[in-house]
Amino acid sequence: MRFQRGCDPESNGAKLIDSHAARGLPAVVGITGPMAAGKSTLAAALGGLVISTDRYLPDYDRLPEHAWDLPESSDLARLAADLAMLRSGRPARIPAWSFVSHSRTGEEAVEPHGRSVVEGLHALDARVRAHLDVAVRVDAPREERWARCVERERRGERGGTIEQVQRGFTAVAEPTFDAHGRTNAAPAHFRVLPRLD
Repeated sequence: MRFQRGCDPESNGAKLIDSHAARGLPAVVGITGPMAAGKSTLAAALGGLVISTDRYLPDYDRLPEHAWDLPESSDLARLAADLAMLRSGRPARIPAWSFVSHSRTGEEAVEPHGRSVVEGLHALDARVRAHLDVAVRVDAPREERWARCVERERRGERGGTIEQVQRGFTAVAEPTFDAHGRTNAAPAHFRVLPRLD
């Protein structure tokens, strides 16, 4: 992957993070992009406390398929409140969500960290963005992303079948990002693209 600066020439994400760290304040980075674009990989590389927006998904059995990943179906108000607590130096209890049962499975206590990274389809939603210092958009070609989905499923990471993943990719995740994620991601400070070798 390679970094490309976003459309805001006055923004410098690294300086923002360093400035917060120098003052002993937490910095929060948001990373969005379509399914399997590399959001969680980049989040892990940045380090710190990583929170996936998947944790705030609804129980899928309560909703029709097309609504599973819509922003209004996710508890983004709670995500924003949890980030506000962590930014203020207080611990938070965040949801746990299972890709096997497609439902909430409990909660997990997390402590504030010098750097928190929020990654997921709705990481730059307006409610969440109010608590971010740096916004990043990750992109990759659809064919490459689909290949990653297949490989991830073959490793058994999400407990489904290739057919289930294909339906989720084409009928749920892609339409949701096209309808909502792209607009939210437009003003990102940085864009991350596949490396061109």
